[in-house]
Amino acid sequence: MNGTASALVLGFLLSTAYGAGFHFLIGGPARRIILYLVAAWMGFALGHFLGDLLNIELFKLGALHLFSASLGAWIALIASWWLAGQES
Repeated sequence: MNGTASALVLGFLLSTAYGAGFHFLIGGPARRIILYLVAAWMGFALGHFLGDLLNIELFKLGALHLFSASLGAWIALIASWWLAGQES
């Protein structure tokens, strides 16, 4: 149970940092940060579960499939930026 809880906290912190960093790099209105945070959280979770399902062991940190989760977060961030419109 402890490994799962720490992976959940680490995943939440990393995905939040990805979303905030993406907004810092791309810019745009302040309300877009909410979109980027939600996209990063959902993409990170989906990437983690896909990494677990496909048994991807690359950069696995405890119970967290870090590579696939990070890849999922960045794909979701780019997709949300593209779908919301690229203009600032």
